[in-house]
Amino acid sequence: MAEDRRGRAAGTEAAAEAPVADVRADEARLRGFRISGASVHAALANEIGQRIVRGDYPPGTTLPNEQKWSQTFDVSRSAVREAIKMLMAKNLLVSRPKVGSRVEPRDRWNLLDRDVLGWYASAPDRLKFLRTVQEFRYIIEPEATALAATRRSEEQMAEITQACTEMGTARFLSERTEADTRFHVAILRASGNELLVPLGVLIESTLDNLFGFITREVNDLKYAQELHEDIEKCIRLQRPEAARKAVRRLLANTDEIIGRAASR
Repeated sequence: MAEDRRGRAAGTEAAAEAPVADVRADEARLRGFRISGASVHAALANEIGQRIVRGDYPPGTTLPNEQKWSQTFDVSRSAVREAIKMLMAKNLLVSRPKVGSRVEPRDRWNLLDRDVLGWYASAPDRLKFLRTVQEFRYIIEPEATALAATRRSEEQMAEITQACTEMGTARFLSERTEADTRFHVAILRASGNELLVPLGVLIESTLDNLFGFITREVNDLKYAQELHEDIEKCIRLQRPEAARKAVRRLLANTDEIIGRAASR
């Protein structure tokens, strides 16, 4: 609340613009975005969005104006305007004539936006974010898995089993992480709840970041694989209560891994 009040005061009193840090590094990153095929305004929105989420521009901060962004990245002012519009659509910014673009309070940000979730996952305080993701998973996944155990089709079961198997046979971290994400999203689909399906798609990038982190940190991949196989078995045998418990064991194991990483 105090942060929000400070943010509103900063906006009404025309807060000083935050400095633009390390211009050459930023320019290099933007060139990389262009090479990857992203449009200029989307690449610029990505760069500014990352800065906002990681705290370079706290809530209430007035961003550099169009001319400064244009000079920093050697892009047109129209590209800057389009980038700002994209960030406004995600509720990260509000723009006022003669005032400029101001960062909104965090509780107004659209945290279910794919880009915003991705920026959060790569922020310096990502361990805090991963704990938030874990809380979300505790709320959703045990019940979704229990529903999947009672409602899944044979086709959906085959998708869950295949993802679980590919986790165990993956040779590279990226392959295992991708299979892990598919496993959990497939369970959400198999729950038969129409609201969980788009939710799974939205949080897919977040799960991908979380599982990538966990796979790098885990000391015993065999045990982690067994936890996933227990979930798969409970769904396959249509045992909803056992499925709930299996998911909670997996989540508890993930909590331990995050806790060890935070204590280092």
